[in-house]
Amino acid sequence: MEFETLLFERREHVAYVTLNRPDKLNALNMRLTDDLRAAAAAIDADPEVRAVLLTGAGRGFSAGADLARNEFFENPGRSAGENIGDSLRDHFNPMVSAWYDLRVPVVVAVNGVAAGAGMSLALIGDIVLAARSATFLQLFAAKLGLMPDLGSTFFLPRLVGTARAKGLTLLGDTLSAADAERWGLIWACVEDKALMQQAEEIARRLAAGPTQAYKRIKTVFEQEPAQTLREQLAFEAKLQAELGDTQDFAEGVLAFRGKRAPNFTGN
Repeated sequence: MEFETLLFERREHVAYVTLNRPDKLNALNMRLTDDLRAAAAAIDADPEVRAVLLTGAGRGFSAGADLARNEFFENPGRSAGENIGDSLRDHFNPMVSAWYDLRVPVVVAVNGVAAGAGMSLALIGDIVLAARSATFLQLFAAKLGLMPDLGSTFFLPRLVGTARAKGLTLLGDTLSAADAERWGLIWACVEDKALMQQAEEIARRLAAGPTQAYKRIKTVFEQEPAQTLREQLAFEAKLQAELGDTQDFAEGVLAFRGKRAPNFTGN
């Protein structure tokens, strides 16, 4: 599948998606945003895809929104704020939702900087790895006089707590990959040379796993927190009952009883 601003290919059951504006540090413009949304649709439409690996070409994951041009302010009859709001509602937010709602696990490999909207994009991943040299920045307020968007206000407090989320977004300080791992923002900080190898290993591992179980794990964590333990127990029971009727569960039981590794098919 060909995209103007993305590299996209499926190898076996893994879809590899690479942001491909390296001369702009993979800054998010309208074309890249719309390509990402189309890529998510293609992934969801392909039953052979059972995991995704998202990364950036060149020396950075993404420097955030591309403000070098005026495409975010194209309607002269509307204010800058109205244009930005339209861009978010019509392009960026649907892209974020499409990636967040993918039925398969998403592995993100952060190489270099993930700033602003680029950091928001990275946090969409179910498992996020970062090169030791990678950095995370919330530059919305400190550099632009804006607030975080593309889901950062949703992801950050859930991952690192409100105090750290406010500090990151109010101050705009650089967060190292090592500290991101220590804070629980990402799954792991790895050596630069090992980033893609480890990310691919995890993606292939997930692609060989019980896809239906992964889908429901994503669902249960993406739900609003239950008001009571009883509500959460009931929701778990509902999803677990669905998984009990899958071929993968039947295979898992047979493998367990036969003292062998399961051969999951995703069904």
